[in-house]
Amino acid sequence: MGVQDQFKDKAEQIKNQAKEAMGKAKDEASERASQGRDRSQDAQDRAQQEVRDRRNQGRQA
Repeated sequence: MGVQDQFKDKAEQIKNQAKEAMGKAKDEASERASQGRDRSQDAQDRAQQEVRDRRNQGRQA
């Protein structure tokens, strides 16, 4: 195996590592975005429930 082949193999290895790292980063970003949307929806649901509860308390008083 010549020096040129060694460089080609190393370049291919680095390229594959970079692709793998990018895939992991995209997966992580997608997961974080999904969690953020879930938290936003939960907060919105709690706020709406609080408004309903306050309205009900006003009607009962």
